[in-house]
Amino acid sequence: MENTNKTNQKKQIIHDLIKEQEWDALLLIAKKMPVIDIVEVLYDLEDDVALDMLKRFSLEEQGRIVNEFDRERQMKLFKLLDRKSFIAIFANMASDVRADLYQCMNREQQLELLSSLDEKTRENVKELSSYDPETAGGIMSTEYVSLKANMTTEEAIRKIRNIKRNADNIFILYVIDDNRILKGKLSLGTLVSANKDARVGDIMLEEFARVNTSTDQEEVARLLKHRDLVEIPVVNEKDRLVGVVTVDDAIDVLEEETTDDIFDKVGLADIAMTRRESSRSEQLVKGPLKNVLKVRVPFLIITLIGGMLAGAVIDVYEATLEAIAAVAIFIPVIMDMGGNVGTQSSTIFTRALVLGHINMKHFRKHLFREMGIGISIGVIMGAAALAIATLWQGNIDFGYAVGISLALTMTLATTLGFLIPWVLVKLGFDQAAGSDPFITTVKDVTGLFIYFTSVSIFLGYLL
Repeated sequence: MENTNKTNQKKQIIHDLIKEQEWDALLLIAKKMPVIDIVEVLYDLEDDVALDMLKRFSLEEQGRIVNEFDRERQMKLFKLLDRKSFIAIFANMASDVRADLYQCMNREQQLELLSSLDEKTRENVKELSSYDPETAGGIMSTEYVSLKANMTTEEAIRKIRNIKRNADNIFILYVIDDNRILKGKLSLGTLVSANKDARVGDIMLEEFARVNTSTDQEEVARLLKHRDLVEIPVVNEKDRLVGVVTVDDAIDVLEEETTDDIFDKVGLADIAMTRRESSRSEQLVKGPLKNVLKVRVPFLIITLIGGMLAGAVIDVYEATLEAIAAVAIFIPVIMDMGGNVGTQSSTIFTRALVLGHINMKHFRKHLFREMGIGISIGVIMGAAALAIATLWQGNIDFGYAVGISLALTMTLATTLGFLIPWVLVKLGFDQAAGSDPFITTVKDVTGLFIYFTSVSIFLGYLL
């Protein structure tokens, strides 16, 4: 709390200094603040004032600050600044961030940008943009430190000291040969604690995790998480070191994939892509009605069909409803409770699949565990429903019909919550978008069938 108050006080002082145009005092304070706090201050300012303040920093500092801007503000900067000023900032941004920004531009903007870049930066941007954005190559950064095995630790430390950009982010060092083939790695701590005459090749690790440029980004993120790595090297098909993926990139990937699946599960599959394609986002919120309907309606049709089938089951048992009117009271309970527990299970499956907690090769173990959980939940909720229905209707047989139906329905729905997404994945379909409609349909029809069958068994003498 104390640190938060100090940060807020600094921000207020900065705002006051900006109003008074005390730029020298302003920079003394701002340069001692974390970059993300500086970004928040800039977000609160008018565009012209924010630009004026940004220009007060060195080009290297400007690059680090703009790295933390969201994509919308980075694009706004591209439009507001003159080309020379923007290029100077762009060249000092992290390689992976500027490649992502480049890919968000239209073709005309890309050509305009490339023509203004120096050859080294231009080739770097083109190279990183050539990789599939869903792979390690698409999210990697080319900012890393490489050493030679025959260097002494003293020579290696001297090389690191000469690195000016992003030196505060150097944690891992990579050892390559003359052809850039990755041979080993070592931590900065290992290097500085070694004897100054020791050779890098003698203190490096030769066995360690690495990924290929074509490795799926989710697999990279899971590997970083599973092994508690700060970063992981990326090699091409010739085993040449071409970049690194850092843990913050992995966090972004996991957040993105989880959010995508959440969007998909509510029937908004195409929205998951709009973070990469802003024009499609604009179409969904401002575009023609037919475009919106094209995205949302197909998933809802499946649920509509399920509702009609459930209605058909009720129609078959119309005589039962007429004979025992109280049966209708508990239909919403059976359907809603089954739907809720089924959605819980499918959401747990989706999140666990994204985070790598479910091994598809051992799915049977996961399914049996979820079935056991479903039985436990069903027994608990069924017993509660039995007691409530008995007291409410004053008939123990009615209680048995409701309680047993709810227990069986919830057990079935829990199992379907894991089984249906798995089947869709095995068949190559989008499980996130298709799971809930299918679960709802099967659960409604079978749940009502179980309920009316139980009523017929326990209350048949009243019909």
